[in-house]
Amino acid sequence: MADGAAAAGAGYDVNTPGPGVNTAGNPTEIAMAYLQDETDGDIANLNLGELDLTTDEFILDEVDIHIQANLEDELVKEALRTGVDLRQYSKQVEAELQRIEQASIKDYIKESQNIALLHNQITACDSILERMEGMLSGFQSDLSSISSEIQTLQQQSVSMNVRLKNRQAVRSHLSQLVDELVVPGAMISTILDSPVTEQEFLEQLHELNNKINFAKELSFRETLACSDIQDIVDRLKLKAVSKIREFILQKIYSFRKPMTNYQIPQNTLLKYRFFYQFLLANERTVAKEIRDEYVDTMSKIYFSYFKSYSGRLLKVQYEEVADKDDLMGVEDTAKKGFFSKPSLKSRNTIFTLGQRGSILSPAELEGPILVPHTAQRGDSRYPYETLFRSQHYALLDNGCREFLFLSDFFMVAGNSALDLFNSIMGKTLSMFLKSMSTYVSDCYDSIAIFLCIHIILRFRAITAKRTIPALDKYWEAVLELLWPRFDLILEMNIHSIRNTDPQKLGVLDTRPHYITRRYAEFSSAIVSINQTFPNERTNALLGQLQIEVENFVLKMAAEFPSRRDQLIFLINNYDMMLSVLMERAADDSKEVEGFQQLLLARTQEFIEEILSPPFGGMIAFVKEAEALMEKGQLDRLKNEEARISQLVRGFSSSWKQSVEAMSQDVMRSFTNFKNGTSIIQGALTQLIQYYHGFHKVLNQPTFRSLAVRSELINLHHLMVEVKKHKPNF
Repeated sequence: MADGAAAAGAGYDVNTPGPGVNTAGNPTEIAMAYLQDETDGDIANLNLGELDLTTDEFILDEVDIHIQANLEDELVKEALRTGVDLRQYSKQVEAELQRIEQASIKDYIKESQNIALLHNQITACDSILERMEGMLSGFQSDLSSISSEIQTLQQQSVSMNVRLKNRQAVRSHLSQLVDELVVPGAMISTILDSPVTEQEFLEQLHELNNKINFAKELSFRETLACSDIQDIVDRLKLKAVSKIREFILQKIYSFRKPMTNYQIPQNTLLKYRFFYQFLLANERTVAKEIRDEYVDTMSKIYFSYFKSYSGRLLKVQYEEVADKDDLMGVEDTAKKGFFSKPSLKSRNTIFTLGQRGSILSPAELEGPILVPHTAQRGDSRYPYETLFRSQHYALLDNGCREFLFLSDFFMVAGNSALDLFNSIMGKTLSMFLKSMSTYVSDCYDSIAIFLCIHIILRFRAITAKRTIPALDKYWEAVLELLWPRFDLILEMNIHSIRNTDPQKLGVLDTRPHYITRRYAEFSSAIVSINQTFPNERTNALLGQLQIEVENFVLKMAAEFPSRRDQLIFLINNYDMMLSVLMERAADDSKEVEGFQQLLLARTQEFIEEILSPPFGGMIAFVKEAEALMEKGQLDRLKNEEARISQLVRGFSSSWKQSVEAMSQDVMRSFTNFKNGTSIIQGALTQLIQYYHGFHKVLNQPTFRSLAVRSELINLHHLMVEVKKHKPNF
């Protein structure tokens, strides 16, 4: 069957006999005849070439290899083992092969019709597939055509979209152009007839400004259509400029009327700021005229107002002011003061802060300004710093308001705004500096000057917080006037104390001296004020002043004949100065720390001084014995039994009376009861420590055999008894 298929595939027709084959008969015979012819032809056509099977040249080695390989075959091995005849077996195999071949041919012939049918079916399928291939090729061609059409449609759509946008843009520009080229009747009637204060006039002025700007833009492009509206727009612009100019000038002139609340009402112009913007854009000469008129008017108004206000303030100042003789080192002659009724004050008030420091509190610093005529009716009088604060707060308030108005209304900033502000306020500020220079040059009230300095420092901080730089240079100029004057007055006081002659200051007294009291009040005032804005120059001058005061106190103490009175004087003065300083200055200030050390040293020395008369013998013995104990030489005192007995019995018999007398003496010597109490407690504590040392010495082996030891007062009992003598206040 396979051979038949091969024959069919080779192009032979099974129904066609080969050469020399009888076509009569059945198909089997025909196939056999055909195969026989084919075999004979193949044998006849077989060319063996020069092959000689009997030749000696046959390669026996190869034959041996093939024989050996065949002998390895299992079938051959079995045949050899059973002794089969190979020739007979070969014939059997050949016969078997022929039988199988014949069976195969029969199967092929049997299925020949099916094979022919299969061939026809395959041919039909090829035809169908060929037609389908043609159809698919057609579909592919159609799809390619559709894709091209879609791409064309997309390009057409994009092109139409671009044309639409262009037409819309052109329509928008043309619509705006048409709208801007049309001047409505409402605008004409409003600009010509309506008052400038009406809201409708302001709205139409905005529209007119837009049309003017649009017409300018079209004229630059040489658009012919703008010539149709140029004439009417120009007429409306001139009319609007005329009305605005007249209105603003009238407003400016109205500022010249007398004011009742000391505030310039220039902020009423702010809601018409677009008027000036319109003038600046369309008629600069008129805008400049208005600005110059405003500057000239406001400059005169501010100058007149502040000159009048400053003059009226001076009328409510204290009549009595400090002069060149009002210095710390000058003898007190009960000169009149200047803070209340003159007859009740002395020169000491010049150096006292009192309630004057409240001027720096936020409530008073930014409080309402003084109204001079109201103060005059109430017969009120004020120190210079109060008038200074009121004057400069009015300046600060009006100056900040004016600077903000100029920046907003006239649309200026930076140096331009500062120049415009100075052109308005320059005369006023110069007048302030001139009058202040005149006053300060003859002022000797250092506390007033120092308060004015700190008022300016705080006002400068306020303007910096408000980001108003307009008054910065003025603040610096004022400080340049005040600082040197304050330094000068302080140096004058330092020299006055340095040159003081104690013998010319009257009767000696152990109570606090009035010069040290002046210093304490003054120093505490300056230190307390200076804490917010510390100044090193001021601290240095205060340090010099403190040194001079300490030297002065030592010079005064040297005038007393006894050391006890000297110490009382020193302690009273140190204590007084420390108390005053601690009321106002910080506890860690250099002044407080310095006087604390001086007071402690002199107090300790005074305690030793007052313990010496009643208990000096015992104290001397304790110190001597303790010194010998440290050296291990206490035996040198073992012969001092009489001295020790006298000390023990003397202390036991008189210590109560001595403590009582010492307490009374201390309380009489010191003006500050608290300080006197502290000294008594220190003295009694020191006494107990000495007596404890006395006990300790007598407990040493050297003195244990002394009979007088039994007369020693028990230390605990002594402490209980001493507590009874401590003051209760």
